[in-house]
Amino acid sequence: MSKNPTAPKTTAKPKTTAKAKPTATAKPTATAKGATKPTSAANGAIGANGAKAAAAAVSMADRIVELRERREEVIAGGGQQRHDKQHAAGKLTARERIAELVDPISFEESGMLATHRTTLFGMDSAVMPADGVVTGAASVLGRPVHVASQDFSVAGGSAGEMHSVKVAAVMRSALDNGTPFVFFNDSGGARVQEGIDSLSGYGKVFFQNVALSGAVPQISIIAGPCAGGAAYSPALTDFIIQTSASRMFITGPDVIKQITGESVTAEELGGPAAHAVRSGVTHFVAEDDHQAILIAKKLLSFLPSNNTEEAPFIPGHDDVERDESLNQVIPDDPKKGYDVRDVIAKLVDVGDFLEVHAGFAPNLVVGFGRITGRTVGFVANQPITLSGVLDIDASDKGARFVRFCNAFNIPLVTLVDVPGFLPGITQEYGGIIRHGAKLLYAYSATTVPKITVVLRKAYGGAYLAMCGKDLGADRVFAWPTAEIAVMGAQGAAGVVFRREIAAADDPVAKKAQLVQLYRDTFSTPYVSAARGLVDDIIEPSDTRRKLARALENLSAKREPRPPKKHGLIPL
Repeated sequence: MSKNPTAPKTTAKPKTTAKAKPTATAKPTATAKGATKPTSAANGAIGANGAKAAAAAVSMADRIVELRERREEVIAGGGQQRHDKQHAAGKLTARERIAELVDPISFEESGMLATHRTTLFGMDSAVMPADGVVTGAASVLGRPVHVASQDFSVAGGSAGEMHSVKVAAVMRSALDNGTPFVFFNDSGGARVQEGIDSLSGYGKVFFQNVALSGAVPQISIIAGPCAGGAAYSPALTDFIIQTSASRMFITGPDVIKQITGESVTAEELGGPAAHAVRSGVTHFVAEDDHQAILIAKKLLSFLPSNNTEEAPFIPGHDDVERDESLNQVIPDDPKKGYDVRDVIAKLVDVGDFLEVHAGFAPNLVVGFGRITGRTVGFVANQPITLSGVLDIDASDKGARFVRFCNAFNIPLVTLVDVPGFLPGITQEYGGIIRHGAKLLYAYSATTVPKITVVLRKAYGGAYLAMCGKDLGADRVFAWPTAEIAVMGAQGAAGVVFRREIAAADDPVAKKAQLVQLYRDTFSTPYVSAARGLVDDIIEPSDTRRKLARALENLSAKREPRPPKKHGLIPL
């Protein structure tokens, strides 16, 4: 097996050298399928043991030629014409995708010569190189990974029995060796000619997705069609990167039109905008395969190889001390918004922050950055969108991210500026209680270092859901602008001082006076600090240094929990 089948070289037939030519048989000739047979002259000389003699007469050189020819046929996939169609559609081929993802000459292919065993419906004569999927191991940025790449040029990348067996096998190898798994999805769906065997193959892949979950990172790149049952494998992985040329759905537009009467295009139904903004299935959107691969590499750079390791430490030269620009980031008007990503950029090394799920539930920001070389996961309310409230989608988004970070030993930094949970009939009927409880559960179950910084508003149950001290935060810092209370001063004063306001000669002025009284009494970080719910009140410009020291002090954190199979998150 060559070390880099993604970039084959045409090899001329090797010449054989021998001191004497055989006299009993002539030189074997190759058949159309690569097998060899003796000439008619040789047949006359073989006699009763002719078959054994002919087999023994096939030289190693000829066998190597056959092997190379078979390998070259597999590497050619569906042929140049179909590869050209891939390129015309703005897509790379299966092997080109792997070659661009992995380090040079690092790919070792597995299952290269696998093929289907189906004979029905004309499949007995169907040739499907590698059974439509390329699998193997390699390295990315010097670290080992396992990878699978569906080949759309071979039967539309359809998934048959051996196709899925190969994928499941390389996934199992990723688990056994503790490496991330990356899967390029580009398939027309199940290979219907194989019937239940194809469906069984999907089940094998799904089972491995769950086995890998929480043990090694899984990244799906949707680079073409991904329909029907095939869509559930990406949904079981940790991150989905979807290209603009791809479509992903369970049932297509034609079936929906037939069953429900609804008209929708494939783009509207399963394009990246639909899943990155509306459904929340997609975490990253890429213009093309090239950008998708860059995102995958960037993402892998932040992640550990498995759940027994720490994330890569990337030493930098970024000073832990920063200028005082953070002191001006919070507007004086408590009702005015600001972009919390500006805060994050000033906290992470060289402003390097990879936002996850950027298009979905934008009222909550999650993503990865580094502080003095250590990977951290950020969860932050976004005041410029819905004032940073928590709703159904934001709760799901935050809970999933928190659980991923906990599974892979990534400390969490939570930036709080939340006015509460979003009120409304739609939210209540949609299950905001159940969904909000997911975030409470995720933080409470997390045992990695948890550091919370209250920037401004922190009201009610949403304050707790954003990892307050009582949910196990190891350090809680507050800026002087923090307002930690059961509810906002305006609402609280209306409840607490309702009679005084109603009896006043000037209710408006009286309410303003009592609102300020409530704010001075309760809506400050000093009350929480006095109760031990805030560890320190700090200047904003000192936040990066405080985080760096806390991460260092908490680097060896161990938090025992009661033995059990697993908790029951309110799904």
